[in-house]
Amino acid sequence: MGRRKKGLDIDGWILLDKPADLTSTQAVSAVRRAFDAKKAGHAGTLDPLATGLLPIALGEATKTVPFAQEGEKTYRFTVKWGESTDTLDAEGDIIAQSDVRPHRAAIEAVLERFIGEIEQVPPNYSAIKVDGARAYDMARAGEEFELPSRPVTIHSLSLMDAPSDDLAVFEMRCGKGAYVRSMVRDIASALGAEGHVAALRRTRVGGFAIDAAVALDELKEMAHKGRASEALFPVETALDDIPALAITEDEVFQLKQGRPIVLLPRQAQELRALRSPREIAGKDASKLAVAMCGGMAAAIGEARAGKFQPVRVFNLTPNRP
Repeated sequence: MGRRKKGLDIDGWILLDKPADLTSTQAVSAVRRAFDAKKAGHAGTLDPLATGLLPIALGEATKTVPFAQEGEKTYRFTVKWGESTDTLDAEGDIIAQSDVRPHRAAIEAVLERFIGEIEQVPPNYSAIKVDGARAYDMARAGEEFELPSRPVTIHSLSLMDAPSDDLAVFEMRCGKGAYVRSMVRDIASALGAEGHVAALRRTRVGGFAIDAAVALDELKEMAHKGRASEALFPVETALDDIPALAITEDEVFQLKQGRPIVLLPRQAQELRALRSPREIAGKDASKLAVAMCGGMAAAIGEARAGKFQPVRVFNLTPNRP
């Protein structure tokens, strides 16, 4: 029999404004300790250099992490011209230098080619696996390898400011899997320049926004005062963009037994009308909906053939945060 995890049954989302020089794993551990929670995970890694929005799921909210990860993301980042590094950011060693300092007009002229569905080669210093090994471990060991390009979607890319000849500030809204460091590498190459990421801040993940985030020090202070639960968002917060189905307590019981519930014709029609194309972890998720009872999520399931079949069931009770 496995050893039971220590901690409390805390369920919900913390929107953390991650500080610099902290890994995403370290941030998750810090939040978990603040709540003394049994289970925690995050929705999308941020580099140690990066700051900004890191959604952290506690307890039953971990079942909704894939939905947050699939959402669009928005980044604000600063490029320093003149030097390229092996890691493509300020933490790496300089590998190339140039006197080229692109002007605003030249920068704006090349941005259009990076918008839409494009092919992007991930950084060698990334968590992508190559024959079972992490790319960043291979890169640090000095191994020679090339990562294949892959399609990513860039919804928008704008030059926001050019505070000096050496610096340019951009904002990018993108889909899953896009790398800011790769984008900077490719923009610099298109301009015949050298450059790297000097600063990076994530401001949105799916329906989560930085305006609602809490700083780690503030969260620790709230926990010290016994008020940490005030920063929790409900489990279903990550499911705001999929249809909701109101169900009864009897139907909740059926779903928890893994049994489907029968939809009223009106319910089936409404869910069909609200469908939109989407994928979760590479699978069709257009028929998914979240069943709600008493203002809480009961299950995620598929609505088809007049029935609602549970896919993920939540074990939430009114007395839990």
